[in-house]
Amino acid sequence: MKTMEHTNALAEARALEVPSRELSLRRDPSVSQFWNENRKLLEAAWAEWEIENKDDLLVPDETLLDPRLRKAIKDAWENPEKEAAVADLWEEIIPGVYETQFFDLERLADFRKYLEDAVISGIPKRAPYGIQLNRYGMMLDPRSEGHFAAPNFQAFYNDMMDRFMRPIARLLLGTYGYDNQTFGFSIQYNPDKDKDLHAHTDASSATLNINTNLPDEKFTGSVVDFYDKASGKTVQTKFQPGKAIIHRGNVPHATHPIESGQRSNLVVWLYGDNMQIPRGSTSSYGNISSNTIKDVALESVTARQRWSLPDGPKDTVAPF
Repeated sequence: MKTMEHTNALAEARALEVPSRELSLRRDPSVSQFWNENRKLLEAAWAEWEIENKDDLLVPDETLLDPRLRKAIKDAWENPEKEAAVADLWEEIIPGVYETQFFDLERLADFRKYLEDAVISGIPKRAPYGIQLNRYGMMLDPRSEGHFAAPNFQAFYNDMMDRFMRPIARLLLGTYGYDNQTFGFSIQYNPDKDKDLHAHTDASSATLNINTNLPDEKFTGSVVDFYDKASGKTVQTKFQPGKAIIHRGNVPHATHPIESGQRSNLVVWLYGDNMQIPRGSTSSYGNISSNTIKDVALESVTARQRWSLPDGPKDTVAPF
């Protein structure tokens, strides 16, 4: 039987007066205070929301992801010596930047409906600081204030980070030892708000940026630049429905203004304890493709180590 506190959590959360957009954008101290004071209430509200809507809500799990990727990942966890099959699914854009089909296009509509259900739940959610609080802006990780705390989503998120992103980043980017901690948010680019992102690097060891547009959701503009430090050239790419790009956080990148339509993405990071990230150039940490380990730096880390979970606990440090 639910306690009285949990029984009323959903209604209480919906009745909260959320800090204004202006206060949030300037990171007024009262904003952080609001989210911290209401953390337990909001977590209880998300749990109640799931129970109340259990007959209609998707339970997100790895079946949402591309079947080829799922099979290669499953095989590698069972036998890490098969990890090259995972690397072969990723196309190299520039050294240290790779792309693949991440979500199953036949299931993407189900996931988008689930995110829409969360958006219209009435439960307060904090968007990433610096964006204009658009519809799909949510913090995903428990270390973030006002995060999307639905238990089923958190199980999916943690599984995606532990079983998919972390070993892939270790395999392609050599991030082993700098990937204990996780972080994530969602964002939507629109022509009238949050339309671009200036050149920057991420405070991460690895960034996985996953597009969640449906095949019929077209947009123009929003091309992404990646700067290749080795060649001095800028390479452009455009997100396709359900595709993901993974890269070292220190790779400079920028998003051109979106001109029409909308682009929706999930962005997740890995980094080490106390925000530690690898130092040095991207290329110095190596990559794997065509069944070949190309950089001697990876040879000191075994396949079994790459396909393992961190020993250390999760910390409470959030980048923003």
